[in-house]
Amino acid sequence: MIPGSFSYHRPASVADAVKLLSDLGEDARPLAGGHSLVPMMKLRLATPAHLVDLHGIAALKGIRRDGSNLVIGAMTTQHELLASGDVATTMPILHEAALLIADPQVRYRGTIGGNVANGDPGNDMPALMMTLGASYRLEGPGGTRDVAAADFYQGAYFTALEPGEILTSVSVPVPAAGHGYAYEKLKRKVGDYATAAAAVVLTMSGGKVATCSIGLTNVHETPLLAVDAAKAAIGTSLDAATLKKAAAAAEAIMAPAADARGPVEYRKHVGGIMVARALQRAAAVAK
Repeated sequence: MIPGSFSYHRPASVADAVKLLSDLGEDARPLAGGHSLVPMMKLRLATPAHLVDLHGIAALKGIRRDGSNLVIGAMTTQHELLASGDVATTMPILHEAALLIADPQVRYRGTIGGNVANGDPGNDMPALMMTLGASYRLEGPGGTRDVAAADFYQGAYFTALEPGEILTSVSVPVPAAGHGYAYEKLKRKVGDYATAAAAVVLTMSGGKVATCSIGLTNVHETPLLAVDAAKAAIGTSLDAATLKKAAAAAEAIMAPAADARGPVEYRKHVGGIMVARALQRAAAVAK
């Protein structure tokens, strides 16, 4: 339970961090909240020779409006997200989901950037960011680029990040006023990863679903957008038959692992239930 030896670096700017990661290569790892990396180091499953601590970079922190988008710095913690009036007012689904992440101790330290950049299929924020149409700002030795959250995840723990790149911020389009939202998460106990979870953002018009986006957490090796499930809901009043059809469409793209949270068929079944519940609750919230 004791990590191997490593050199510690604390850059003061993104440029310095990028240079360190580029110069040190595969022997270096960036450190954000540390909830994934540090336990792996303690078990000697990760043995980086260099840690590049991002906590000294002020430019990576904070939440601000940029036109019709909300921009969240990568080193903004889950606690700071929960304390943000802008988030509570414009994107309450992020507030709702953050409250379901682990416990207060973890949320005080865990960062948005770490949650979305790690590529862990059990993390809650990636599917939400895909549902909201977010994009990630990546900065590296080759310059700056923006990647849609929907294009970022390539496999479990594999992402679009190139060597030396850092995810510096998340840009999220502000949903339409009066939108409905819900994040339904089934977990074995407080603080656990989801057995299955579903995020829904929709708008209603004349008692029917006008627009809809559905994201899925921990039912595949990457977060998923349930496009066909969302299409099944649009134009309907979300009657029982529609909910069943949308749940089935979502289950059709799920491929969860059989693990301590349950066998594959069970996790797919409860995943469909999470979709139906999230759709119903989002519609109830919509104005």
